[in-house]
Amino acid sequence: MAKKVIRQPRDFPSVEELLQENSIAKQVSSVPRPLAAQLIKEVVAKNKEKLKHRARTISMDKLLSDIDAAIVATKRREVCRIINATGIVVHTNLGRAPLSETLFDAVKENVTGYTNVEFDLAKGSRGSRGVACERYLALLAGSESSTVVNNCAAALFLILNTLANRKQVLISRGELVQIGGGFRIPDILRKSGARLSEVGTTNITTLADYESSFNGKTGLILKVHKSNFVQSGFIEEVPLRQLVEFGAMHNIPVVNDLGSGVFVPTQRILGYTEPTVQQSVRDGAAVTCFSGDKMLGGVQAGLIVGRAELVRKIKRNPLFRTVRVDKFVFSMLEKLFPIYLEGNHQSQLKLWGILSVPESELYRRGKALLKELGNPSGLSVEGTEAYVGGGALPESSIPSVGIVFSGPFRATTLARSFRMMKPPVIGRIEDERFILDLKTVTDDEMAALRDSIKKTIKD
Repeated sequence: MAKKVIRQPRDFPSVEELLQENSIAKQVSSVPRPLAAQLIKEVVAKNKEKLKHRARTISMDKLLSDIDAAIVATKRREVCRIINATGIVVHTNLGRAPLSETLFDAVKENVTGYTNVEFDLAKGSRGSRGVACERYLALLAGSESSTVVNNCAAALFLILNTLANRKQVLISRGELVQIGGGFRIPDILRKSGARLSEVGTTNITTLADYESSFNGKTGLILKVHKSNFVQSGFIEEVPLRQLVEFGAMHNIPVVNDLGSGVFVPTQRILGYTEPTVQQSVRDGAAVTCFSGDKMLGGVQAGLIVGRAELVRKIKRNPLFRTVRVDKFVFSMLEKLFPIYLEGNHQSQLKLWGILSVPESELYRRGKALLKELGNPSGLSVEGTEAYVGGGALPESSIPSVGIVFSGPFRATTLARSFRMMKPPVIGRIEDERFILDLKTVTDDEMAALRDSIKKTIKD
């Protein structure tokens, strides 16, 4: 296509001509042809508007550059592998918990063909979904029964709709939390058909507050783990065990929403104690719900454990079918739960492997990386603070180590440059310095991180 200047709308090449332009052929071929045609039409329309209102002329080079950029931007919206150097281990925006390759490989053979996801091999007829998965989960939690839906918000909604539709639900004002994406517990509760009854105050809720709000219309008591924010100072809440005792007096079930959920003690690795699913069951919660892709290190799922008769009611709810999971999720969980049952989570799950890497090893990796780069000016290895993320005690930091860019480097420029890499590298800005936190960078990603740093500081 001859290079020219576009002075009026009729000077624009046709979509077909632009699709065949050699200089953008690589980008055009990277997306389906109908999508490329649509993007070209959009770019041409925008440039026609510019020509009409502002620009005197538009160069063909500029038009082709705009098309190239539009295709690249569209491709970058696809899900792709990134290097997480934010220091947030369970990063909601970055896919939450990383999946272990061995876990994924173990599932691959089961899900790429036909499966017995809803077929009873012994009887040779239709069966129930997730029977093995539910058995493993109940065994792990120490509960009578269990089931799985597509996320924790769906789990809570289904529980409330099943057990408290048109009934009063007692919940402490201090537990009316907002979860990711602007979703709020009160909104979920109201949409479920339950009637919200706030008890106590933001910072103080006592057993007497529950007692004064209880009446003949009360359907259940809801306790929500405050996992994504911290209260301190003059505070008080009612322990789960006490709520269960109060509920038992009035034959009212207590539901415990743990949010992240965890099966193993966290004090040694994380430096603080996160309440476990097993403890919730032992304390008597009638139903406990939590996520499968946060501190469990699995896939997105809402896990429900509790009393058998209540779980049966939940599964009989017509809405259950709208939030059920597929063969991939069941297969993944059937491989995940035995790892916990055997006590092999630290060696076999990437999440716990990342959390277990000591600070000394991170220093070693950081110093080795800078040495490979020739110890460039403006880069240093410094102690940082990482976080579990995923709504797990945001103020409880984990000692970590980061590659810190200072001196001549502008943090915002660096952040964008690293995002444009292949694979993209996501760091964080702190005190106007750009940091690549090594807590969330696995050992096998260090070479790619080194190459990205080399390219960035060279440019």
